[in-house]
Amino acid sequence: MKSITINGSQRESVGKKSTKALRNAGQVPCVIYGGDKPLHFSAPELAFSKLVYTPNAHTVVIALDNGEEYNAVMQDIQFHAVTDRILHVDFYQIFENKQITMEIPVKTVGVSKGVLNGGNLRMPYRKLRVKAIPSKLPDFIEIDITPLKIGSKFYITELENDDYKFLHPDNTVVCQVRRSRLAIVDEEEEEEGEEGATEAAEGATAEGGDAPAAEAAQE
Repeated sequence: MKSITINGSQRESVGKKSTKALRNAGQVPCVIYGGDKPLHFSAPELAFSKLVYTPNAHTVVIALDNGEEYNAVMQDIQFHAVTDRILHVDFYQIFENKQITMEIPVKTVGVSKGVLNGGNLRMPYRKLRVKAIPSKLPDFIEIDITPLKIGSKFYITELENDDYKFLHPDNTVVCQVRRSRLAIVDEEEEEEGEEGATEAAEGATAEGGDAPAAEAAQE
């Protein structure tokens, strides 16, 4: 997974007055949890643009002016209700031998057969929660939607691998193609339906000799 470096300064004072002064100066107060004790620092608001205003997932290297560096992931962020300025950011320190949980974006590739026939691609989840050691975390989770026909569903169990674990139930539908009013019936699906109906009719005739319901109605 790609990493972003944020340069900051450790905070000695964490009171309301100092926090307000930091924000007035264009700085964002932050805290790193997960270590021996919480570590307070601040960084310029512009330093968070590549971390916050992107659909991609990143780990973070927090480089302080005293020479110390911490590997972390963003855990929580607070915005101003009116201006949308960043008010506060919480980070969680990560260690190479300890698993962490992150939300990883979902990326689709290919063109669904069902979508070409007029179906609608639905994706209930734009991100999926996974658990792994930091070096095994993917930048994104790729799904090939090419085989999906109208009515097909792609379950999370089809994404299982040895590098990371999904924290969702096995019956979670990651994406599906639903029928729309303008959808065209797929030729293969139509043929399969006709074959199934023919087999059912032949089976009913062989067992009891009765005509199918449609023929009986015509008589």
